Amino acid sequence: MKKFQFPLDTVLDYRRQVQDSLQVEMGAVTAEVRRQEEVLAAARQRYSEINQEYREKKARGIRIAEVRGYETALEVQEAVIAGETAKLKKLQRLMEAKRRELVGAKQDASSVEKLREKKLRAYTKDMEKSEEQFIDDLVCAGRANAGNASL
Repeated sequence: MKKFQFPLDTVLDYRRQVQDSLQVEMGAVTAEVRRQEEVLAAARQRYSEINQEYREKKARGIRIAEVRGYETALEVQEAVIAGETAKLKKLQRLMEAKRRELVGAKQDASSVEKLREKKLRAYTKDMEKSEEQFIDDLVCAGRANAGNASL
């Protein structure tokens, strides 16, 4: 019996490698998105702390110079938040692009895998028919020899 060989095994291996590398890239981008979300949350927390401190001091009464200092600090923190938000959106777009790439790679690999399975089923079916034919030939030959021996 000959062994099953699929002519597109190298293509299938390549597509699986591409899929694996895209999964690694997707994991890295996802981790970067999570890290950026944490940075943004920290910036928002810092803004909240400055704002809370400012309101408390304003309620007790503060000098104009301190008011200007707090307003400047809040404006700076708003700019930081805007920058971090922009970075997060950029990373999220990159993550979505990687996700689409990964889905495409999975579909490519899956199509070749399905073709391989189809060819393997056809090969197996052909091998079974061949074995059945061989057995039938043996049985017929055995009967023919048994008939010749009785003469």
